[in-house]
Amino acid sequence: MTLFDLPLEQLRTYRNQRPAPTGLEEFWDRTLDEARSAGGEVECLPASSGLMTVDAYDVTFPGFAGEPVKAWWLLPRGVPGQRPVVIEMLGYGGGRGLVHERLHWVSHGFAQLVMDTRGQGSTWNAGATADPHGSGPAAPGMLTRGVDHPDHLYFRRLATDAVRAVDAVRHLPGADPARIATVGHSQGGALALAAAALHPLVAATAARAPFLCGIARAASLTDLPPYGELSGYLAVHRGTAEQVLAVLEHIDVSHLAPRIACPAWVSVGLMDATCPPSGIFGAINVMPTAPELRVWPWNGHEAGGADDDAHLAAWLTDLLT
Repeated sequence: MTLFDLPLEQLRTYRNQRPAPTGLEEFWDRTLDEARSAGGEVECLPASSGLMTVDAYDVTFPGFAGEPVKAWWLLPRGVPGQRPVVIEMLGYGGGRGLVHERLHWVSHGFAQLVMDTRGQGSTWNAGATADPHGSGPAAPGMLTRGVDHPDHLYFRRLATDAVRAVDAVRHLPGADPARIATVGHSQGGALALAAAALHPLVAATAARAPFLCGIARAASLTDLPPYGELSGYLAVHRGTAEQVLAVLEHIDVSHLAPRIACPAWVSVGLMDATCPPSGIFGAINVMPTAPELRVWPWNGHEAGGADDDAHLAAWLTDLLT
């Protein structure tokens, strides 16, 4: 890995050079109104995990269009009362997996909701949620699905699921709805920030190396997936770049970040060739309040890794407990 993006002093002032789409706020208000109007119930059933220190529940909640989304609800056993909540969003290709694979936040005393990722969960971890929507021509992967129209975007559906996960927490045993954090790495980081931008109940948000920040610039800087899916698509569908990029701006976190009203935490690796740092700084630099920022000059997409996990756990504990 090498330093390939802007130097840090320029990153600290960088802004996304592409404007937000006209009517973006109305687009998301309509999207969420339609999802909530579709109805659906939150189901929470005990799950057999064999764990001695965690009570686990198999959750189904209504997501985009009221469609069922799976999740794990994890509570520290023997800890009474309502707990602060961490909603964990997952990285690209992964699903909720098995209960014993996702114990970081519940082990720190939080109630933990592990949101499954519709249509994924077959790359590095197993998923259990379908995405019952077709797509026009698309590159392998998720980024170019639905790029013919903002309403058809895959990530419109997935970001809506993330917002509806916040809604669902209010119906789960042991949750304190006044203390909800959204967290994630990469794709999960993008979803965590989007949920914080779109749901007023989110009290804190944290993202390590978030995806979907400065999409157009990122696709011009790296051919690694997932952004490589977009550059590959545009190489085949010649002459469509401006139309496609204009559609993708609707799910670009750098355009949603000005709506994040809660405390935020972001970690960036300056050698990250998967999610280039300039796109991430383009989101950071438009947040109304500067986030708790961790910059790793010698790291790539892992950013601070386990060091970040420990720092974030302490940060959230101080903030929410």
